[in-house]
Amino acid sequence: MVMSIPQRILVAPSGFKESLDAAEVAAAISAGIRRVIPGVRINAVPMADGGEGTAKALASATGGRIIATRVTGPVGQLVDSHYAVLGRVERPTAVVEMAAAAGLRLVPAGLRNPGLTTTRGVGELILAALDQGVERIVVGCGDSGTSDGGAGALRALGARITDHHGQDLPEGGAALADAAGIDLSGLDPRLAGCNIELAVNPYNVLCGPQGVARVFGPQKGASPEQVEVLSRGLDRWAALLAQATGIPEESLRTGTGTGASGGLGAGLAAIGARLVPRFELLLDSGLAGIDLDGAIRCADLVVTAEGAIDFQTPRGKVPAEVAHRAQDAGVPVLAFAGSIGKDAGDVHSAGIDAIAGIIPIPMDLDRAVAEGAMLLRDATERTFRVLLLGSAISSRLGSAA
Repeated sequence: MVMSIPQRILVAPSGFKESLDAAEVAAAISAGIRRVIPGVRINAVPMADGGEGTAKALASATGGRIIATRVTGPVGQLVDSHYAVLGRVERPTAVVEMAAAAGLRLVPAGLRNPGLTTTRGVGELILAALDQGVERIVVGCGDSGTSDGGAGALRALGARITDHHGQDLPEGGAALADAAGIDLSGLDPRLAGCNIELAVNPYNVLCGPQGVARVFGPQKGASPEQVEVLSRGLDRWAALLAQATGIPEESLRTGTGTGASGGLGAGLAAIGARLVPRFELLLDSGLAGIDLDGAIRCADLVVTAEGAIDFQTPRGKVPAEVAHRAQDAGVPVLAFAGSIGKDAGDVHSAGIDAIAGIIPIPMDLDRAVAEGAMLLRDATERTFRVLLLGSAISSRLGSAA
């Protein structure tokens, strides 16, 4: 009996937020596959999507370097952070990963209130990158713990945001409802000579029914009442940014990616940053040094993954992007998920053929996060044993016929 076993497997996952970065996810999946198919050829391609691990992934891909620094974290305390200066690029380029300065993992569980958290550290990372003399800064947007519209980042870059009494506005998204003025005259002059591009999820918009506060606020710890406060604040913020810059207000409210990272997209767009769909910027431009489409065409099976697969996955998440490209190439796709949520079945129309959860027994979130690598390895082994069983049955039925 000859079984049809995949011999070339592409592993192209996202990270698991607050648990594993994309490289660690790829390593765990690869280890689980090799427990079942020891001689298999695995091409591990961790996907840089703008979230955690993006700066390190791009530095590694280009022969660049990571520069460690300390910045203001999302709750106002100094945190250890970093940015990348890329190698093998035409223009001196830095990558600022907003999650390294204002990510959800930097917000202690007891302090998760996106009405108070700030992106100030993101602006400080941009200033640090400017100190390196770069001419281009790519800002990766993802895994944020903030909803301040980028106000904190703008302040770090030299802007002043005031209330109706002319006093400096407090940090955080909740205060934006009281914003009355924005003064951009103090912006660092070096910004004018640097191209800033944000790698954004194009589906994330600042305001409206699908605005970032309503869609992502609860994930960051906001109560229903706080979500409404944040929404009103971002509505006010869009109006003020439009008044200060001449940018049409509607383009700030609902433009592509303006809601990225709690509205950081809109805030930086107001000072001239370009918002680019993240896979266009990080993959198709060649910045990451990855030929994903070529890797897919060489594979018998594609395995992808993310922390949660649900109704949001088809809206610009890594597994859907990988699956869409694999579907075009006629290559089947398996996706692993830390959790399987509402309307997860929607991903099948996006090209994901099967989903496998990694949690075998009921457990609390803290344990699942801490044991993520082990859970993923074990789930991969279980799933691939089922795949081999299916192959064996198919081969036996074929022989009997």
